[in-house]
Amino acid sequence: MEGILFALVPMVAWGSIGFVSNKIGGKPSQQTFGMTLGAVLFAIMVWIVKRPEMTSQLWIFGFLGGFLWSIGQTGQFHAMKYMGVSVANPLSSGSQLVLGSLIGVFLFGEWTQVYQYILGSCALVLLIIGFYFSSKKDKNTQKAELHHYGKGFKSLTYSTIGYVSYVVLFNNIMKFDLISVLLPMAIGMVFGASLFMSFKLSFDTYVLKNSLVGIMWGIGNVFMLLAASKAGLAIAFSFSQLGAIISIIGGIIFLGEKKSKQEMRWVILGIICFIAGAILLGIVKA
Repeated sequence: MEGILFALVPMVAWGSIGFVSNKIGGKPSQQTFGMTLGAVLFAIMVWIVKRPEMTSQLWIFGFLGGFLWSIGQTGQFHAMKYMGVSVANPLSSGSQLVLGSLIGVFLFGEWTQVYQYILGSCALVLLIIGFYFSSKKDKNTQKAELHHYGKGFKSLTYSTIGYVSYVVLFNNIMKFDLISVLLPMAIGMVFGASLFMSFKLSFDTYVLKNSLVGIMWGIGNVFMLLAASKAGLAIAFSFSQLGAIISIIGGIIFLGEKKSKQEMRWVILGIICFIAGAILLGIVKA
């Protein structure tokens, strides 16, 4: 029971990032930069408390992973501007899960048993159905809105590449303890966010307020570790991915993103498919 409670924290923390940051406001570059400042602050506090051993290899790959993360997060914030949080976040989560799983299977041989292929394939189909219906628009959608959707999909493309590269680097190539790599990764995140601002750094109100979002991200990471140690990787992984549901609900309730009655039905169907697909994928990964 304790592990499940721990697993709820990253689900809520990571799932809330999109609508909290957009409620604060700012450009995608300001949101990303502010978030990385909060992440660095959190990482420094963790390092002071834990004092993990740091190696040159850990610094190099941690920095690279943080840079890749910044690409993913910047693209996601752009997609949120074009498509809304309730659409962009589930699309982002779903595409990451599907692409990341396929890379794990075909490049790293993560699935070895017949039941893994059966359950894994069912999970991927459910996820694809889930993010299709969560983003589906009815026929009355205006052409201008659909044009924004096109821009949003372009942003999600490079966002997904950045996020999946970051996950593959840490999970399949270089397996580091999360507490140890947190500080090098956070510094790489700040560098990437600064690069997207052409190093014309600003510490305005939007940036400083968005640093709170970075602290939320750090708290989610720590509780993800606690959940995995108490309840196992399957539960921790499954619950963390369900943060997309928090994004959908938060975007509609707190940001006032409008949905028609038909679109709400599709969103509910998408949520159900997300839950089933993420749980199945968590079982396969365990």
